Amino acid sequence: MFSNPASILSVSRPEWESEDVAMVRDMATKFLEAEVAPHYDEYEKAEIVPKAVWRKAGENGLLCASMPEEYGGAGGTYAHEAAITEAIGHVGVDGFGIALHNAIVAPYILHYGSEEQKQRWLPKLATGELIGAIAMTEPGAGSDLQGVKTRAERDGNQYRINGSKTFITNGQNANLVIVVSKTDPSMGAKGTSLIVLETDGAEGYERGRNLDKIGYKANDTSELFFNDVRVPTANLLGHEEGQGFVQLMQQLPQERLLIGNQAIAAIERALALTIDYVRERKAFGKAIIEFQNTQFKLAQLKAEAVQARVFTDWCVGRHLEGKLDAATASMVKMLTTDLQCKLIDECLQLFGGYGYMNEYPIARMFRDARVQRIYGGTNEIMKLLIARSL
Repeated sequence: MFSNPASILSVSRPEWESEDVAMVRDMATKFLEAEVAPHYDEYEKAEIVPKAVWRKAGENGLLCASMPEEYGGAGGTYAHEAAITEAIGHVGVDGFGIALHNAIVAPYILHYGSEEQKQRWLPKLATGELIGAIAMTEPGAGSDLQGVKTRAERDGNQYRINGSKTFITNGQNANLVIVVSKTDPSMGAKGTSLIVLETDGAEGYERGRNLDKIGYKANDTSELFFNDVRVPTANLLGHEEGQGFVQLMQQLPQERLLIGNQAIAAIERALALTIDYVRERKAFGKAIIEFQNTQFKLAQLKAEAVQARVFTDWCVGRHLEGKLDAATASMVKMLTTDLQCKLIDECLQLFGGYGYMNEYPIARMFRDARVQRIYGGTNEIMKLLIARSL
């Protein structure tokens, strides 16, 4: 067993990690180590985590921890979601897509759904009976959400949805999809709406292929197609059409913070793995850690990781107070994911040729890290958002 990733930086836990949150972190770690990690190579090869594992996660309180108890959740806060997300990274099962389900999909329903919608969907998301996805990206619209072409036209008390989406996390497993659609294309961003589709039995709805990615192999990522898919107008999130773009802008800071939590967990795990390796591995008659180059490399990386951890924790605290603005969320996403890619690359180098072998976890971490600078808004877009605050 390698060093504890959570303690490798020797940073005291932040104020937001209450005893209750620490218990959730411990519970999540134990569940993931017992139920997911032993089978994770199988999930990587299958390129999907079975739905039965999602149901087990629900039974063990890992789904919708921040949703109110009256809707089947655990009544926690984003702090509990951060703890679960970091446990996933520390255990090394990053492709288990419950973070998006918990901290991105469910909050849209909680914040913008009607009471009937919340009662209908949130309890099933909490058990894993429903697996959530949000369909934003299209073949011709990535970071530019105003460029979405998927159309939802009113037809009596239904919408007819036509269009396609791509790079959709949980796309093969998901049976509840929040579809970013244009209800009035003439209105630009103000014509965007979020519509919830329960996919089971939905005519005209088609899952495309499970996309062949560089990393995050265990996470199903898909194309989705909508061909005259009929959805009740009652499935619109919000009191009226045209609120979707504002809703997305209000929730994207939490998504970007979530990516920051994923990144810092991976950073800590990579350092723990590497420090253990260089202590054991010998070259020229002594442990690799005894070489000054190794010490200086790891000293620099640890210092940068401590900076990232402190800033990430500060951002979580700000978010819990309702004070995390879009520019600061962009900073934490950009800085932590840039560091994640840099640090894991440096750590892999210290493994030498073994770092390039798939049997070593650092190789998978290297592949998994790269997408962090792309999804949730590319880091170039993060710089643009930060620049607007100057």
